[in-house]
This record gives sequence, C-alpha cells and structure tokens, in this order.
Amino acid sequence: MEKIASFCIDHARLRPGLYRSRADRKDGCTVTTFDLRLTAPNREAPVEMPALHTLEHLGATFLRSSRAKEDVVYFGPMGCRTGLYLVLFGDLQPADILSLVEEMCSFILGYEGEIPGARPEECGNWREHDLSRAKFYAERYLRALREERNLEYPV
Repeated sequence: MEKIASFCIDHARLRPGLYRSRADRKDGCTVTTFDLRLTAPNREAPVEMPALHTLEHLGATFLRSSRAKEDVVYFGPMGCRTGLYLVLFGDLQPADILSLVEEMCSFILGYEGEIPGARPEECGNWREHDLSRAKFYAERYLRALREERNLEYPV
C-alpha cells in the first residue's frame, strides 16, 4: 500500500506554522489543503478536545463569512489534535492565505458569547467547548505565524 504524503513529513522536526499539505487536481479544478499546525507533534501536548472543538466552530464560522467564503471546501481538526486542516479551491501557497488565517485568529481572540453551532440541535457534541483555551491556542498560533513565519515543511 502506498504511503500517503502527510506521513512522509518529518513530524519530529515539524513546528507550529502554516503549511501547504497538498494540491489535488481533477477535471480542471484544483483544491489545496493547508496544515494549520498549532503544536509541535510529539514534543508538545496535543490540543485539548474542547479547545479544538471551539477552534473548529469559530474558525469555520469566520471562514464561511469571510472574503474567502466561496473558496472554502473544509475546515476541521486533525485526528492527532496538533492542528487543523483548511481546504480551499485554487492552487494556493501559504503566503496567499496568511492574512486570512491571521484574521481568523484575531476573530477568535476577540470573540465573546455563545459558541456558534453549540446547541444540541446543531452539534453532535455541543457541550464540549472551551473558549478560553481556544483563545490561548489562537493567540499562541498567531504569535508563531507573525514571529517565526513557518510556511514550508522542514526538509
């Protein structure tokens, strides 16, 4: 069986950042998958599920209301809980979406109130949210993006 591309990335060297994971093309359409890596895999604890769930709800709400809303295919958590995937229409690079991701983090940091989509009729696990921890990770990630500019996977 062929090894998938994301398993070929050296996770021992991976740091928080914004990475182009892959670009897929079919019938003239390109979608690009981005890795929004929030923690250093296997060197830092993964993101707690309630915080990751809140990041997903707030990030999706922001993205689907943003200037890029027509280009958003998917936004959701990684199974390993060290980050989130953002899938967009287009053949894009991290630099193309950096300001959008920074704006998303700023939105999360400024958010107050009820978590969008966090009602029993809207979410299969509506009770498991943590806004304060989501803000912690959004702030930490935004700082990493601005200070370190990790935009390419380590070789």
